[in-house]
Amino acid sequence: MKSINKIALSLLAVTTLAFSHGDVNPQPVETKGLEKIADDVIVNPLRENAIAIEIGKSAYNTNCARCHGLGAISGGVAPDLRALDAADDDIDEYFINKVKDGAVRNGNVYMPPFKEVLSPEAIWSIRSWIETLPTDDL
Repeated sequence: MKSINKIALSLLAVTTLAFSHGDVNPQPVETKGLEKIADDVIVNPLRENAIAIEIGKSAYNTNCARCHGLGAISGGVAPDLRALDAADDDIDEYFINKVKDGAVRNGNVYMPPFKEVLSPEAIWSIRSWIETLPTDDL
C-alpha cells in the first residue's frame, strides 16, 4: 500500500510542476512587417492593423494560451483577457505593463515577465488580436 501512495504522490508532484505557472518559458515572436515601437508607448498603436492581428494570434497561442486559454477563453486558471475593454487607454497601459513585468504575489509567480523576450511590437500585436475576439459569452 505504501508503494501505491508513493506513486500517487509522485504523479501528483510531476503533474503540478508540469502545469504550474512557474514553468512557462516565454518564446520570441517574429514581428517582420511592423514598424518599431518605443518601449514607453502605453496606448496600442497597432489596433486594427491586419498584420499585427495575425502576428498577435500566433504569439498569443505560443505564449499566453497555456494559462489564459485557447482563443483567449479562460478556463479559470488566469484572467479572461477578452474582458479588457478595447476602447480604454488605461487598460492598454495596464496590459503592456503586466505583460512586461509579469505578476508576483507573496513570492509566487502568477505570470512570468515577458519584457526580455517579447518586443513592444509583439505585445501590442497580442493585444490587437485579443481585441478582435467576440465577448458575447463573458
